[in-house]
Amino acid sequence: QVQLVESGGGLVQAGESLTLSCAASGRTFSSFTMAWFRQAPGKEREFVARINRGGSSTSYDDSVKGRFTISRDNSKNTVYLQMNSLKPEDTAVYYCAAGSLWLPVASRNQYGYWGQGTKVTVSS
Repeated sequence: QVQLVESGGGLVQAGESLTLSCAASGRTFSSFTMAWFRQAPGKEREFVARINRGGSSTSYDDSVKGRFTISRDNSKNTVYLQMNSLKPEDTAVYYCAAGSLWLPVASRNQYGYWGQGTKVTVSS
């Protein structure tokens, strides 16, 4: 079992940066693959980035590749999403997720634990 709490969302202007954090409870954080998803108003929840248990492998959706960086600190039970060069189309509620799989393609059903989300708004 793991509980996830996101923080760091807010209102920024296009081109600015923001870092999201996701704090996990429980003793087995390092056993989980972690991911960030996002959901814009009226749209499906979509994959953003993921990181494996040890932090040695990451993958990103093409829409954020080169702008966002996912990282984790297993000693702090925390996963981060550094978001640079933000665009209005990045506006969404961002969700942290924990799972046990690392398949060639990331999808929502690989993650069994979810946070409550943190809202990011990027103004033009």
